[in-house]
Amino acid sequence: MTATSTQLRSVVAEPREPLESEPHDDHLTIAIVAPCWVPVPPPRYGGTELVLDVLARGLQAAGHTVKLVTTGDATCPVERITATPAARGTDDATPVNESLHVIEGYRKLGEVDIVHDHTIVGPLVGPTMTSAPIVTTNHAPFTGPIASYYRHISATIPVIAISRAQAAMAEGVRIAAVIHHGIDVDATRLGDGDGGYALFLGRMSPDKGLVRAIEVARRAGVPLRIAAKMREPAEHAYFDEVVRPLLGSEVEYVGEVGGTEKQALLEGAFALLNPIAWPEPFGLVMIEAMAVGTPVVATPCGAAPELVAPGVSGYPPDDGATLARALIDASSLDRTAVRAWAREHFSSRTMVASHLRLYRHVLIERRHRRWGFARR
Repeated sequence: MTATSTQLRSVVAEPREPLESEPHDDHLTIAIVAPCWVPVPPPRYGGTELVLDVLARGLQAAGHTVKLVTTGDATCPVERITATPAARGTDDATPVNESLHVIEGYRKLGEVDIVHDHTIVGPLVGPTMTSAPIVTTNHAPFTGPIASYYRHISATIPVIAISRAQAAMAEGVRIAAVIHHGIDVDATRLGDGDGGYALFLGRMSPDKGLVRAIEVARRAGVPLRIAAKMREPAEHAYFDEVVRPLLGSEVEYVGEVGGTEKQALLEGAFALLNPIAWPEPFGLVMIEAMAVGTPVVATPCGAAPELVAPGVSGYPPDDGATLARALIDASSLDRTAVRAWAREHFSSRTMVASHLRLYRHVLIERRHRRWGFARR
């Protein structure tokens, strides 16, 4: 369900505007602390790491110095601080491994103006290892233990949400800003969608709605290609027990893809079919698709209604029959208009500018020794 403006006013705290007598520095040295599970940028699956690559490069292009705490196999073209020799993989995501990564990263950090941390451990460890202010982004839903964690953290660390839908779930969490992800639309090319297939792109998990995607594609009578991450035991089990028996008859699993292979699949698809079954905080694949002109057919779950414009970039309907109809109709949408929507709302430039505004607010508040994100 989309958050109402009333709901948002109860959870989203806007930083105050800086006074004209408080000029900000033109140049900042910004540390970005990435998780240690996937390189930046990711060679295949890795939404957070793709966003961090775009953010780091965008900040550098805007004239700032960026220090990226990451893994030794990262290739993002900014100054990199190796905190873990190589990406550990999502199947080795343990608190100890992340702690070692974070401690080593902060130990090597040196002088910076501000730290933007994307780990769980970092906001706890960082304040003991650097005098620079720290902000953090939560890339997961504000539910269960995660919500409890951020309720404590947000008392002293500015917390960024990645969608209004995610922020609306953050009961008791002090949200400093809502900043949508962005991508470098101009680094992609407009696809013609002439592959004749719908595309499912994500990971092999029930909450991604893969079974429903297969059902909808068959109901619509269109071929479906499935490109999904499948590395962890639970993902293999789900594929073997649930998905594999449904393959065939124009439904094909093409494996996990990334880079140029992913781009080619997105460009050739006449639509991205994304019937998610959980309150996804953002859904990067949807703006990746729209950036190449591929319409999105999605369920109105999580952040999807914030990202997808019905009749312009896709349709977020409610039921299987409507999804099938929308999938058929998607092929008639103007792909140039779809790409223009992505460029207008989800560009890397917009994302970078929004982060810089927050960084500068935090630095001004630090100078005045106050926590300036007042509740409404």
